[in-house]
Amino acid sequence: MPHAGLMDEKSLGPVTGPLQRARLHMRGGKRRLREGKIAAGVVTLYDALEAAMSAYAEGPKGRSHLVLREGERLDEEKMLYAVLVRSRVLDGTFDFEAFDRLLEAALDHELPGYDYRELLSGIEAIMVRLGVMPYDEASLPPEDPETY
Repeated sequence: MPHAGLMDEKSLGPVTGPLQRARLHMRGGKRRLREGKIAAGVVTLYDALEAAMSAYAEGPKGRSHLVLREGERLDEEKMLYAVLVRSRVLDGTFDFEAFDRLLEAALDHELPGYDYRELLSGIEAIMVRLGVMPYDEASLPPEDPETY
């Protein structure tokens, strides 16, 4: 993954660690998409979204604004997305279920010809809403050109 060797997520803590991972994976996921590595890009963007939601939920805004029901676990990405929508942090226009199905397909095979532009636009909108974007590219460690 794009963050391998570039950060120690655990030492950064439960908010800063996933936030940094989300930023690194947004950068790496977009690069992979541009390079035609669509399946790898989709998987990387999924991880970026999961990290971004986790960082938000662990942060001060998440703890005070999330509307949780009994038994809901925030360590499960589908449930966390639903909680973020219910809590009006996200507007729900992004089809997370379709993204999850696309992830499953991407884990099994390459996705030649997949037009990722709408997906990327939706994810970027969520990243802005969760405070991951915009960010200063110079604040991130340089990419390792050896990373897939």
